[in-house]
Order: sequence, then C-alpha cells, then structure tokens
Amino acid sequence: MPKIPLNDLQAFVTVARERSFTRAAAQLGMSRSALSHAMRALEERLGVRLLTRTTRSVSATEAGARLLAGVAPRLQEIELELGSLSALRDRPAGTVRITAHDHAIVTALWPRLLPLMHEYPEVRIELSVDYAMTDIAAQRFDAGVRTGNRVAQDMVAVPIAPPLRMAVAASPEYLAGKALPKTPHDLMQHRCVNLRLPTHGGLYAWDFERKGQALAVRVQGQATFNNTFLMLQAAVEGMGFAYVPFDTMEQHIAAGRLVPVLEDWWPTFPGYHLYYASRRQIAPALALVVEALRWRGP
Repeated sequence: MPKIPLNDLQAFVTVARERSFTRAAAQLGMSRSALSHAMRALEERLGVRLLTRTTRSVSATEAGARLLAGVAPRLQEIELELGSLSALRDRPAGTVRITAHDHAIVTALWPRLLPLMHEYPEVRIELSVDYAMTDIAAQRFDAGVRTGNRVAQDMVAVPIAPPLRMAVAASPEYLAGKALPKTPHDLMQHRCVNLRLPTHGGLYAWDFERKGQALAVRVQGQATFNNTFLMLQAAVEGMGFAYVPFDTMEQHIAAGRLVPVLEDWWPTFPGYHLYYASRRQIAPALALVVEALRWRGP
C-alpha cells in the first residue's frame, strides 16, 4: 500500500463532508482544479473510486464513505494533539469556533470574549448564530451553547449564565380594545410572533409552567423569525405577543412600550452552558475561552 500524505486525506475528508469541490477548496485555501486533481491522484494511489462527481454535487462512494468514517476521527485527534503543543508557548493562540443563538451571544458570550481578545491578540473567536441542535464535531466547531437541560450527556458542560426566564408581552397599541389572556391557551385567540426552528423546520411551541403544571401552546400570527431581537422588535411595533427571554424585554416593559401578561406562567430554564467534546487535554485557546465564560454567580 502506497504512503498517502495527510494533506490529501484531509482534503478528501473536507470534500466528502462539504459535498462540493468549490466549498472544500475555499476552506482548504486552494484552487478547485488543484483539489480535483489531488482527489484523482488519491484515487489512483488507492486503486479505488472514492467520490462520485456530477455537474451539481459530489458524494462519497461506498469505499469513500468507509474511508471517511475511519479517517476523519483520527485526523481530528492529530489536529487536537498538534494544537495542544501551543501550550508550550507563552501566549495562547488559534481560532475558537462556537455555535450559539443570538441571545446567548449578545448576553453571555460577547461581553466576556471581547476583553479576552484585547488581552490575547493571537486568539481568534468565530461565533456562528444558529438555533439548530448543532453537531459540533460534524460541523467542526470547538464548542456550542445551549441551555443546561439540552446538553448531551457525553459532552463537557460548563455553566456560563444564570437561569433563563422566558416572558410574554405585547404593545399597548396591539392590546387596545382586546381582552388580556388569562391562560396560555388564550394566546391562540391572539396574533403572536413565531419562531421557526431550523432543525425540523417547524414553529416553536411556547412553553409555560405554573405550580408544577407544564404545557406548550402553538400560536399563530403574521410574522415569523429565527432571531430573538427581531421577534422582540415586531412585538414593540404592534405585531402581537412575543415570547422571548425576559432580560431582552425588561427595558421595554419599564418604558411602557410592552405590556407583560401571564407572569405567573413564565417558565425558567437552566442557564446557558458552553459544551465541548470530552477529551484529556483541550487546546489552550479553548481552555482560555472556557475560563473567561464560566459563570461564577452574581
């Protein structure tokens, strides 16, 4: 069996995952033609076809899928070990990629990561806004953020924020002449601002809880977003009720721009947790981020 350069295997893994020579070439910092030539050369060395090419897409053959499953985890282990060598340097360096949704980034991540980046200029932070249940390993993220009750058990989870209280409110203009809802089910008779979840494409059912009784309500309305702050803005501008974290609407309630309802039904969830794959030694830059974000109470 001929020796295969690790760069060629990494290139193959990137193409197989992206299913596109164009996207893979952009990630690898090489031309599409050079990448295509490298993949053909790899197939010739191995004596087996790894990729099925069409005018619109690229997919792994049976042999390619087997190689991907066997090689990708080992390449990631090599990258982690090489990254850990930077611990020998005086200052941490490298890129930390984190997936989280907008509210977590604005309230928990960015305020504490900004001073960290000023202190450590060689540490780069990439924040990706996403409401999906992202597989951080498959998508090549270093870490993700979810509420504590939604973190997989095989992940290391670090609390980074206090408990999260959700709230419901609408503008005085929308409520003019309307009866206030007395139970969560009454919201079904009102116009509400919806959140679409990317994982399954459905609309988020609003969760409520009171005295141990939990229920979920599917609401209707004219406006649907996948962004917390746009949902809040729509409510302020009279598009109906919004269901968002209380800390985002608190100032609007205080200023009279929003009227809260059903306060005794507002649920509280475990606060945001930063999660990452369990391993013996994490990259120094990620370790620095973990400690910067760790929640230590008020």
